Amino acid sequence: MSDNEEEYTDFSNVEKQRNFLTHEDFPEGAYGSPFRKDEPVENKSTPWKEGQQYYSNFTYEYRNMHEDVPRQFPGAHPTHDEKDKDTEAPFNDSH
Repeated sequence: MSDNEEEYTDFSNVEKQRNFLTHEDFPEGAYGSPFRKDEPVENKSTPWKEGQQYYSNFTYEYRNMHEDVPRQFPGAHPTHDEKDKDTEAPFNDSH
């Protein structure tokens, strides 16, 4: 690469939108819609890509900021902290 060329990467929020999925409110379509009437309801209409996962209500949005910090409320759900990882894509440069 020459001095004038820089490697292009998406913003971290774009990468997050691709990899972390939210649950659809109405995956079967609008009420009364004939869309896929005779097919079972699926949570995702496109093929899975590597690294994609659903958000959970029990994890921190910014996991790097909560590294090695236990939750304060008694009996709280564990943080899903991965002890062998210090960062998470696309935030590998945030440390």
